[in-house]
Amino acid sequence: QVQLVESGGGLVQAGGSLRLSCAASGRTFSRGSMAWFRQTPGKEREFVAAIVGSTGFTTLTNSVKGRFTISRDNAKNTVYLQMNSLKPEDTAVYYCASSSGWIGTQSRTDPESYECWGQGTQVTVSS
Repeated sequence: QVQLVESGGGLVQAGGSLRLSCAASGRTFSRGSMAWFRQTPGKEREFVAAIVGSTGFTTLTNSVKGRFTISRDNAKNTVYLQMNSLKPEDTAVYYCASSSGWIGTQSRTDPESYECWGQGTQVTVSS
């Protein structure tokens, strides 16, 4: 059973930075897919970023390109989301998700493509 534990959320002023971490236990994921989603009350879970396969190919949603970076450390079974130039609209609960296999580009943004989820970490950006 894979378990994902997120950390690093918090309160930050607009323009600031945070780094989220997602530690995976139960199996190695160097060849699988990992992603970050976010959700605000009353809205559907929104794709933010994904990193897939042994080469670490990344995909980011347009609203965070140039500000967010997803990366991973296979030795630590951890994936990171570096968030810079944060905006109030980035406020949400951020969730880590994983899949044991490669997820194609068009499916990467679909929450149904992922098998396991973390409990979420709150990110609040004040204006």
